[in-house]
Amino acid sequence: MSDVAGALSVAADIGGTFTDIVFSRPDGILDRRKVPTTPDNPARAIVDGVLAYCTEQGFDPACIAEVAHATTVATNAILERRGVRAALITTDGFRDVLELRRIRVPLSYDLTWEKPAPLVGRALRFTVRERLDARGNVLIPLEDADIDSVLDAIATEHVEAVAVCLLHSYRRADHELRIGAALRARFPEMHVSLSHEVLPEILEFERTSTTVVNAYVGPLIARYLASLRATLAEHAVLAPILVMQSNGGLISAASAAERPVTIIESGPAAGVVSAARLAAASGYTDLITLDMGGTTTKASIIESGEILRANEYEVGAEVSVSSRLVKGGGYLLRMPVIDISEVGAGGGSIAHLDAGGALRVGPRSAGADPGPVCYGRGNTQPTVTDANLVLGYLDAESLAGGTLKVDRAAAERAVQQLIAIPSGLSVPDAAYGITQIANSNMVRAIKSVSVERGRNPADFAIMAFGGAGPLHAAEVARALGISRVLIPPSPGVFSAFGLVQAAIEHHAARTVLVSTATADCAALQYTLDAMRADVLTRMRAEDIPDEQVCFSISTDLRYRGQSFDISVPLAGATIDAAAIDVAERAFEREFARSYGHLGPRREFELVTLRLVASADRAHASGTAWADPPGGRAWPDRECYFGPTLGMQRSRVVARADLVGGLVNGPAIVQEYDTTIVVPPGWRASLDASGIIVLEHSP
Repeated sequence: MSDVAGALSVAADIGGTFTDIVFSRPDGILDRRKVPTTPDNPARAIVDGVLAYCTEQGFDPACIAEVAHATTVATNAILERRGVRAALITTDGFRDVLELRRIRVPLSYDLTWEKPAPLVGRALRFTVRERLDARGNVLIPLEDADIDSVLDAIATEHVEAVAVCLLHSYRRADHELRIGAALRARFPEMHVSLSHEVLPEILEFERTSTTVVNAYVGPLIARYLASLRATLAEHAVLAPILVMQSNGGLISAASAAERPVTIIESGPAAGVVSAARLAAASGYTDLITLDMGGTTTKASIIESGEILRANEYEVGAEVSVSSRLVKGGGYLLRMPVIDISEVGAGGGSIAHLDAGGALRVGPRSAGADPGPVCYGRGNTQPTVTDANLVLGYLDAESLAGGTLKVDRAAAERAVQQLIAIPSGLSVPDAAYGITQIANSNMVRAIKSVSVERGRNPADFAIMAFGGAGPLHAAEVARALGISRVLIPPSPGVFSAFGLVQAAIEHHAARTVLVSTATADCAALQYTLDAMRADVLTRMRAEDIPDEQVCFSISTDLRYRGQSFDISVPLAGATIDAAAIDVAERAFEREFARSYGHLGPRREFELVTLRLVASADRAHASGTAWADPPGGRAWPDRECYFGPTLGMQRSRVVARADLVGGLVNGPAIVQEYDTTIVVPPGWRASLDASGIIVLEHSP
């Protein structure tokens, strides 16, 4: 193997069908590869892809400086209920908080709806006799005998993890610390999650749910990251592993193993980070991101150049969202997250007819194994990818640069036998119907992050990426009244590129719950300084010097007496009356925008202080993309655009063909990592940033 000087940085994003890998080379060039995901062992796809690239390009694997990673292992464990057997220890009288939940249902008129089963069954929920009041004063002391009794019971249950969530422990952690120490002393191999470490905030159900999820997936994530570390080390790759968090920042693998709840939405967050960076550099300030992969579609908003964020998220529901309007369908996490809506609509989503004969698409997916029917790996049920192939949008020899051959005839047979004949449709109309149902699911996801937050989608452009996003983007935009779609360079590996660009981040939060009119600013400043010291300690553990760390501060405010708060920035590093006054005005602006009116009173409560510490990484990303493998010229082909427009001969071009001109639809822009559909009535051009701009013709 030849000696290539300098360090190589690697970013890997595991998707439902493909694992995307981006390489930032020492010569400033960015390169990418798509390899099939290996569901039995997701780490294998990463290692195989990296080693194959190093062999092909003449890199010594030992020169890899870092590996940044986004993973769906934690998310899938929750969706498929494959987490570990876990127990919960809580205050006497609060054993059933997980089942009582909040009085919210996602579908108001569905009388058959049932709450998701708790991740910890009642038999594994234990209580201790202790009590703190809301100020942290001890009302009932915790006795050692109670701790011993609960530990004796846990010893017979063969659990791998324990969540500890005591009433008001966010105010005072003494009792949780004692139980945690006892658990670790008696069961040294057990994963222990203490709520005051995971989420030191008010709201009992939210804190319990978040801590339980952390325990439920903790051992799985620890084993997965340890396996990835060991497998890389076998091939002389000793570089540190960084993991993307749901909030868009990176943390070390060790930190991710301790608090896996922070990486639930790891992959989707990376895509939004990448979109925000590109938007800032190219002058597009208001965007809706549309990230469609093999299993799901994710939508988010970038407004005035800023990523829209939230402090709560539900995972495991039909639509995974942070919406204040749609709750109760999944497992609630109260953690800082990029505001993302996610639906089960991806290239591998399975199409079927329900009992009433209506066409449905997803949320079940064929995934990577066996994958769509056209992959020839044993699946017989048509998917969205099969429909796109039948419609002529996909070329049988173009997927992943031609490395993945597909069978169009098999896709046509599946659509015909299972959809077209039973529904009385032609094969093209049945395939078109599949894509339209998938599009409607994506429209729903976009509305949940826009309309439900007081934003009009028509005021934004769509930035579409993921392997399948550019296929559907123009039709989704048309349904929402959006006239412009942006396709970034290398859209099929765009989330992995976000991993290359992301900064190291650590977040801290503390509930303070005071009236802004009588707030003790000195006490608030003391709390903020303690939070700053905490995140600096975590940064130092990851070898980040103090002088490289930047801080941003925000606070959750609400009208006095209300239950719902809104997070707004807190200017400067000092908390004083002037800073609180500015925060109050920002709160009212956002309240009016989100709810359409202002509250009847002007009394506010400051609920939670939040602090973000960030630092750019030492290994800067490359600046230009390498020419992708597998590029060639393609003949025009027939594509079907629905019963109104019918079959139309469509020009097939490469991105480079758009330089200095535009292409009118119908057309197909074919790339190594994706395919872009330019429907009739749309035109495509290339801007100065290398972004393909699709615009609806007047």
